[in-house]
Amino acid sequence: MKLLPASRRRATQKVVVGDHDGVVMCFGMKKGEAVTVFKTLPGQKIARLELGGVLNTPQEKVFVAAGSEIRGFTKRGKQFLSFETNLTESIKAMHISGSDLFLSASYIYNHYCDCKDQHYYLSGDKINDIICLPVERLPRITPVLACQDRVLRVLQGSDVMYEIEVPGPPTVLALHNGNGGDSGEDLMFGTSDGKLGLIQITTSKPIHKWEIRNEKKRGGILCVDNFDIVGDGVKDLLVGRDDGMVEVYSFDNANEPVLRFDQALSESVTSIQGGCVGKDGYDEIVVSTYSGWVTGLTTEPIHKESGPGEELKINQEMQNKISSLRSELEHLQLKVLQEREKYQQSSQSSKAKSAVPSFSINDKFTLNKDDASYSLTLEVQTAIDNVLIQSDVPIDLLDVDKNSAVVSFSSCDSEIRSIEGQYGTLQAYVTPRIQPKTCQVRQYLIKPLSLHQRTHVIDHDRPMNTLTLTGQFSFAEVHSWVVFCLPEVPEKPPAGECVTFYFQNTFLDTQLESTYKKGEGIFKSDNISTISILKDVLSKEATKRKINLNISYEINEVSVKHTLKLIHPKLEYQLLLAKKVQLIDALKELQVHEGNTNFLIPEYRCILEEADHLQEEYKKQPAHLERLYGAASHSSWGLCHI
Repeated sequence: MKLLPASRRRATQKVVVGDHDGVVMCFGMKKGEAVTVFKTLPGQKIARLELGGVLNTPQEKVFVAAGSEIRGFTKRGKQFLSFETNLTESIKAMHISGSDLFLSASYIYNHYCDCKDQHYYLSGDKINDIICLPVERLPRITPVLACQDRVLRVLQGSDVMYEIEVPGPPTVLALHNGNGGDSGEDLMFGTSDGKLGLIQITTSKPIHKWEIRNEKKRGGILCVDNFDIVGDGVKDLLVGRDDGMVEVYSFDNANEPVLRFDQALSESVTSIQGGCVGKDGYDEIVVSTYSGWVTGLTTEPIHKESGPGEELKINQEMQNKISSLRSELEHLQLKVLQEREKYQQSSQSSKAKSAVPSFSINDKFTLNKDDASYSLTLEVQTAIDNVLIQSDVPIDLLDVDKNSAVVSFSSCDSEIRSIEGQYGTLQAYVTPRIQPKTCQVRQYLIKPLSLHQRTHVIDHDRPMNTLTLTGQFSFAEVHSWVVFCLPEVPEKPPAGECVTFYFQNTFLDTQLESTYKKGEGIFKSDNISTISILKDVLSKEATKRKINLNISYEINEVSVKHTLKLIHPKLEYQLLLAKKVQLIDALKELQVHEGNTNFLIPEYRCILEEADHLQEEYKKQPAHLERLYGAASHSSWGLCHI
């Protein structure tokens, strides 16, 4: 969703939306009602919608990407462009700059100028978003790719100029202030684990300016915009998240972002724009959401001071609105009845085919670094009746603040914690509240080393254990084994004959280095149980394919002591937390009996003051101690096992 530029300052703007049915719709608001400007026929699902036009003029041409085709429309809805890119995969991301078109499919980047192919790049991991620094302000074309492996790749032509590691998988890119900031080189990024950052992309190296950590554990960032909604002359940062949060950040004197406002919506925010849509002179934040709603958060005062005549006018407007809504509701109820009868007739006909209603699911299964748990997020375009979670490996289910579900078995929601070494499948059976009853199943792999995440730097001075595999296997085969064992590895084998991936264990902070090529795989870790798990799983996978593996080890016994030292402070903290929680009830009883806490030593008074926080933390970590005991024993077990 985008807002077309206004014809004059603070005049109302038109909204243009591309949807999953392939429809491009443009509408404006008149007296609180949506009035359609144009609407196209359905077609392939629209993946991206961007505005463009001649550089340094109002960007009022509408470009949409659907499948492998780009179409262009004027602001009146006349189609002036149909460009078939002939890409083998559907377009996932698009950026328009004058006559330059930047596109990416899952792994492929293409640059076109006047619809003629210019540059091409094959990425090592999935491309989530693409942008180009403003060519009207800089003497160079600098495309930037946001890739799933926590890297921004800065291109020059068909080559990578340099790579920038960011703190999470980047999902969205935007020019700071909409124009690249003071230098024209300032680029904002948002990540799938809810972090925001600003980087200056110079010709030689990146300069990190600021970063917002996701301390409130809110959803991943899907969209950002720059707009002065506060009205202080400085553009604010508007953020939309996949848990429905809309945030407004203002900038302080040091140009650091400060959260000013937030608003929770009931579904993920797919687009966010600042502008004026509902009424002349009143700015709004306009958002589109997953199920197709377009909503405005306005600066117009809700309660107006008015005289008797004005009050009568407002009441009349409200009556008209209620009447209009009633009429629309009656029309929709009639339509539902007609469709239900139509469905009954078609399903009872002798020639009837299966008439199960289809629905789409927006799902995400992501590892949280902070507490080494997974979040499973499920979103449907209609109300969810129930979700059945089934797993063939033991998992802990953790309650979360946003839980609105009525749980029938144990206190659980989207936070899932598994034990490394145990692997299998988690299945979610999703039943929406529609008739006839229908259900869809989604599967999520719990991998043998599920608590590891990709990183790009490791400490080479740690004591490392080495596992070496040799045999008659191809590069693609050994890559498929690594994909099976570890999360955040691209499904396609990377370009080249040899590859190295680095991982960090989010629970213990141990590390893993994985280097492999045709006929050889070398795995190094300071945690011996990681090596032991890899040996067992890789042996099984090779046996399934009837491949004979030669396995050798180099064990560094110092690594066991090193890993136990990493576990010890975590274990000590959890034991102390458990002891404090056990004392709370007894201390509260003493407090009631004595009438105050003056007689208690400071340590016990502190426990009483922090009782709620301690119990909340303990509740969130029900099996933390067991996992730490398990990790400690696994390190010794791994040494014996190997």
